[in-house]
Formats: sequence, C-alpha cells, structure tokens
Amino acid sequence: MKKTALGLGVLAIYGVYSIGVRHQHPIIAKPPSLAKSSNDSNKSANPTKTYSNNPSSSSNSTSSKSTSLGPYRDGTYIGKVENVYYGNVQVSVRINNGRISDVQFLQYPNTHATSVYINQQAMPYLKQEALQTQHSRVQIISGATFTSEGFIQSLKSALSKA
Repeated sequence: MKKTALGLGVLAIYGVYSIGVRHQHPIIAKPPSLAKSSNDSNKSANPTKTYSNNPSSSSNSTSSKSTSLGPYRDGTYIGKVENVYYGNVQVSVRINNGRISDVQFLQYPNTHATSVYINQQAMPYLKQEALQTQHSRVQIISGATFTSEGFIQSLKSALSKA
C-alpha cells in the first residue's frame, strides 16, 4: 500500500512537472549577424559588389549593369515545400532591381502552441537576415533549428529560380 501511494505521488509530481515544462516558452537567441547596430548594417549592407565577383554571375553582371543592381532576376519566386519535424516550411521571395526586397512565409509549423510561439519570434529574424545578406546562407536560430533549416532550403530553391 505504501509503495503504491509513493508511486502515485511520484507519478503525479512528474505529470505536473511535464505540463509545466511543456508550457514554458523557449528562449530564442538572436543571431550574431543581427546584433549589429543599424549604422554598422547600413555600411556593410551593399552585397552587390560582393556577388559580382561570383564566377556564375560575373558575365551577367557586366552585361546587365544598366538593368539590374544585383545578381537575381526581378520577380516573385516560390520555394519548395520543406518538411521539417513539426510541419512544413515554404517561402516566397520578391526580387526588385536584382536584390531580395521581401521574403514571406507561405507555410510554417503552426499546429502546436509552442511551434506558433517559437516561429513568431524566429521568422522575423530569418527574414531580416535574408534581406541583409541577400542570399540563403543565414544563421540558424537557436530554439528554432528545424524552421531555420527549412527556411534556408526553401529560400535556396526560390533563389535558384531567380
């Protein structure tokens, strides 16, 4: 009888603990590349010259300098749907003047409250970093690893069309 009561007590404590842990919100670490001040980001936010040295785009950049300021063709491109652990991630990227001007999430994991909370914090950072770096090689957000990896892959596929 004492063992049963003790076992039920331990089980109840574990249940209460697991419910409390499930509803705690993880801390999303800000990527180091976004920790720069706005003055620093304005000084280094001109990636056009960096990408004009890319062998695959160097011939295009010399012939299209008058029509394009960056390595991409203008338009809106939709990336592939990437299946991540808690759902799908898909992005759409808009290119203006050869540069990434906007990134939108078309799909993201949102079936659990924790996923919604995590992604509401992580998605703006991912979008902002893609706009700053002008490519798909962005920092993975701590606490949103799967979403970050899906974002990178979907963005990469969209940019390959541009």
